[in-house]
Amino acid sequence: QVQLVESGGGLVQAGGSLRLSCAASGSIFRIAVMGWYRQAPGKPHESVADITSGGRPSYADSVKGRFTISRDGAKNTVYLQMNGLKPEDTAVYSCNLRSAYGEYWGRGTQVTVSS
Repeated sequence: QVQLVESGGGLVQAGGSLRLSCAASGSIFRIAVMGWYRQAPGKPHESVADITSGGRPSYADSVKGRFTISRDGAKNTVYLQMNGLKPEDTAVYSCNLRSAYGEYWGRGTQVTVSS
């Protein structure tokens, strides 16, 4: 069983930065695609960024140039560095792990950006 635990959310002013972390238990982290998703009230669940086991990232157009996803295999942790935050980035951010052995989700962490 894989568990994902997010941390790093909070309240920040527009233009500020936050770094989210997602720690994964288990041994499949190194072969998994890791991703960050978000959902704001009244809006659909959307992919923000993901990163392959080889370290290749991809981003939603809305966050390109502002967010950076990275992973640390030694710590079984994936990060989302968020710079230049906007009020429209306000959402619950969830960590996702996808592998041949299944897909898992964290419980999410709230990010609130004030204008």
